[in-house]
Amino acid sequence: PLRILPTHTPLPTVNGLQARTFGIWTLLSSVIRCLCAIDIRNTTLYYITLFTFFMALVHFLSEVFIYHTAALTIGVMAPLMVASFSILGMLIGLQYLEVEAVSENKKKN
Repeated sequence: PLRILPTHTPLPTVNGLQARTFGIWTLLSSVIRCLCAIDIRNTTLYYITLFTFFMALVHFLSEVFIYHTAALTIGVMAPLMVASFSILGMLIGLQYLEVEAVSENKKKN
């Protein structure tokens, strides 16, 4: 049979508190990202959302390459790809957001 996900036992250094903290961090990030999707022209919220993707990317890369607590499996590659593509898309969108802000200022003057 073809196995995509590796079978291993969890490390004993991970406890319930750490799991719940990671869950709350993920929930908070998703709320921030949903709020940005609702009000995408809010520049401050846009930067905060972009920062959440940077934090996620750095977190997963550090777990793989610095701490060696995760392997490059599909379970780690998926959030790495989502964070990378989201950062790229948001940086491209940031150019349009800044151009729109400049044109709004010209209309007011």
